Amino acid sequence: LTMSYEPSAERAFASVEYIMRDVDFGWILRYMHSTGASAFFLVVYLHMFRGLLYGSYKAPRELIWLFGMAIFLALMAEAFLGYVLPWGQMSYWGAQVIISLFGAIPGIGEAIVEWVRGDYLISGITLNRFFALHVVAVPIVLLALVALHLLALHEVGSNNPDGVEIKKNKDENG
Repeated sequence: LTMSYEPSAERAFASVEYIMRDVDFGWILRYMHSTGASAFFLVVYLHMFRGLLYGSYKAPRELIWLFGMAIFLALMAEAFLGYVLPWGQMSYWGAQVIISLFGAIPGIGEAIVEWVRGDYLISGITLNRFFALHVVAVPIVLLALVALHLLALHEVGSNNPDGVEIKKNKDENG
């Protein structure tokens, strides 16, 4: 998708149309991308539900839970950034509403809004930033958070519905 997408306010929507109509199997790539993202969120929600059901947020697994919540927030940011990229009316106004929410933070809210936009208004600068964040920055953050999540899990072991601590009865040989 990145090979044919143009992250500019003038060409973003047209480039998505080009991908859908003119790129060989572009339509299936785009729909696999969006449907795959939705399916991934379904799996993430099931994983979170399992964690709640098994009490994985309790000691000694609090750090695993916190990394998991940070992963969830990064995934939500990734999904939002991807939603904005087609630069249609829904994308534009969705970005306007979500970015404006930062303005409700007392004292620094308006400065954050201007910093995120890159301008006083949502523009091509914002779209370009969102593209870079969606394709490069947030995935790197996600990889780091997943690595930390797995390292924390490795330290205390996985949780299970029986309440058996799998690392409790281990000797030096495992």
